[in-house]
Amino acid sequence: MKKNLKLSLILAPCALALSFFSFTAFRFVKITKAESALPLSEEENAALKDYLKQEYEEKYRNLKALPYNLSKTSLDIQAKAAILIDTSNGCILYEKNADEIIPPASMTKLFSMYVVFEDVMSGKLAFDQEIDLPPESWACNAPPHSSLMFLGKGHHVTVDELLKGTSISSGNDAAYALAFATSGSMDRFIERMNDLAKKYNLSDTHFVESSGYSELNTTTARQMADFARRYINFYPDALERYHSITSFTYPKKENMADGDIYKAQDWSAGLPEHITMGITQQNTNPLLGKMDGVDGLKTGYIDESGYNLALTARRMGTRFLSVTMGGPGNNAREGNAGRVHDGTELMEWAFSTFKDYTNMQAVKSYFVRTSGAKTISVNLVPAYTPESLTVPFIYGISVEESVENVRAVINLPRKIDSACQTGEVLGKVSYVLGDTVLETIPLVCDREIKKAGPLTRLADTLVWAVIGMKD
Repeated sequence: MKKNLKLSLILAPCALALSFFSFTAFRFVKITKAESALPLSEEENAALKDYLKQEYEEKYRNLKALPYNLSKTSLDIQAKAAILIDTSNGCILYEKNADEIIPPASMTKLFSMYVVFEDVMSGKLAFDQEIDLPPESWACNAPPHSSLMFLGKGHHVTVDELLKGTSISSGNDAAYALAFATSGSMDRFIERMNDLAKKYNLSDTHFVESSGYSELNTTTARQMADFARRYINFYPDALERYHSITSFTYPKKENMADGDIYKAQDWSAGLPEHITMGITQQNTNPLLGKMDGVDGLKTGYIDESGYNLALTARRMGTRFLSVTMGGPGNNAREGNAGRVHDGTELMEWAFSTFKDYTNMQAVKSYFVRTSGAKTISVNLVPAYTPESLTVPFIYGISVEESVENVRAVINLPRKIDSACQTGEVLGKVSYVLGDTVLETIPLVCDREIKKAGPLTRLADTLVWAVIGMKD
């Protein structure tokens, strides 16, 4: 009996030790052989998306300073206020008095068009839908010195034509027609425009009518650039369809009111000499067709604002956008000369100094093992993925060579100890050019990791000690 007890006292610890080392060996094999983390469950995936959206999405969508320092540039900008941005990532390349409140004038029409696009996308309107024109939209009832599409009583006109008249001719009558067509009244339409400004936190942007004629409409160069960036990113087709067309003719025969003497004419041999039909107007953007890559966006002028211009151009995959407000000039010729000067100064400097690096999707996730946790391994994923990085010309003989030499430097932990939360920052990826860090993106844990029991933690300590010796 005593022998058996002694034997048990000897064998029991041996059995426990054997079990522990077997468990440790099992953990060693499981940890070292793991090549990928288990797929996320639906709940884990939803939790990760919600966290990243809350913590990082707005930061990514908003305008922001360049993430690196460059020597300040001295540009000759005549306008009272100006800003220049990279549209793909919102980085601000240059600014001058960008927060000064100035009436947007006809740049207001970008908000009007955005509201209309929302209704077209939702199916409430169609581009080919004919619109009834209220008296408020007839050219004969427009305020003095208005820009006009020349709408008239009983005209047959579609949403598409009104959008062209709004963007190309900068027609105040067209903007009024769209307001009534979508919302039934100017007050309700303006409410939607102001709701749009609130949605995007444009606190200094406010409207009292849809065309930009009123000096009580307000914005800043920064906030107009913020909105214009969203506009062309959400509705990129608008650039080709409405903003890059060089001229627009209205009215045409099919637009005339039923029974109109002009419409009743036999036009097969052309118009009679005494009849003038179809007013052709050039796009108000003075750089369209004059500067490489320009395909938008919108001018604006009233006495209280000076000469404004939201300008965008794209070359070799990179798009920049500038807003200049309060431009000088005693007449349209002088005002357009100022717009051309400032737009050229900003855009040519931007394209000679910066270019987008777009190989961002190459960084997706990184597999990392754990220690002392219930989960053997996890993935670290980028907290956000910019569409591009704005690369400066600081390397090589061209900005293109600078882009070609951007490299990603990955910083990962060897292992993750114990517990961590979904979205916890555990690594980073830095994009560098020479000695300059262009941007650093956090790598976050893609799931919650719970702490394991004492036996597992002890076993993992031995496992990682062995792994360390192997390394």
